[in-house]
Amino acid sequence: MLGTRLGGTGSGMMRYVLGRDREGDDAQVTAAIAAAQCGDEASFRTVYRSVHPRLLAYVRTLVGDADAEDVASEAWLQITRDLGRFQGDADRFRGWTSTIARNRALDHVRRLGRRPAIDGDESVLYAMADRRADTASEAMESLATECAMELISRLPMDQAEAVVLRAVVGLDAKSAAEVLGKRPGAVRTAAHRGLRKLAELLDESSASGGVTFAGAPTQKDVR
Repeated sequence: MLGTRLGGTGSGMMRYVLGRDREGDDAQVTAAIAAAQCGDEASFRTVYRSVHPRLLAYVRTLVGDADAEDVASEAWLQITRDLGRFQGDADRFRGWTSTIARNRALDHVRRLGRRPAIDGDESVLYAMADRRADTASEAMESLATECAMELISRLPMDQAEAVVLRAVVGLDAKSAAEVLGKRPGAVRTAAHRGLRKLAELLDESSASGGVTFAGAPTQKDVR
C-alpha cells in the first residue's frame, strides 16, 4: 500500500506543498529582481508576490503563527535595504531571502528566550496572490496542501526545516545548507528522514480516513 502511494510521478507532494509549479516563474522573477534593483516598484511587487508566501511559511516554521507576520516584515525591511547588493537569479534570491528571514526569526526567538516552534497553519501556501481554487481539482489540491503542512508540523525541527526549505521554498540541498549553516549531506539526511516520517504519517492519516497523496516524493526527489 505504502509503496504504491509513494510511486508514480515521485513529485506529487512537492507540487501539493508548493501549490503550483515554480519553474515557469523563475525567468520572470529573475528579470523582476533586476528591474527592482533599478527602482521599478511594479517589479518589486512581482518579486514580493512570488517570494513572500513561501518565506512567510518558513518563518512560521520557526516562530509560530502569532509572530510570523512581524518577523517577516523585519526580514523584508532588510531585504529592501540590501537589495542593491544582491547578485544572482531567482533561485539564489530565494536562498538569500531565506537566510535573512531565518536570522531575523532566530533573533526574535532569542529575544523571547524560547525554542523555535512549529506551527501547522500554512494556508498562505495555497492562497497565493492572484490564484483562486475555482475548480474541484484546485479545491482538492488546496485541501491536500493544508494536510501536508499539518503533517510537516509534526516533524522534529531539523527535519521540518529541511523539508520546508526543500519542498516549500524550493531550494536545492546546497542552497538549503547555506541557509542552515550545515553541509548539504546533512540537509539531505534530514530531508530524507523527514520524508520517511511523512510517509508513516500518511499511512496513519489514510488508516483514519484522512487525505492521501498520490505520487508522494521518494528520497531521490529531494537530493
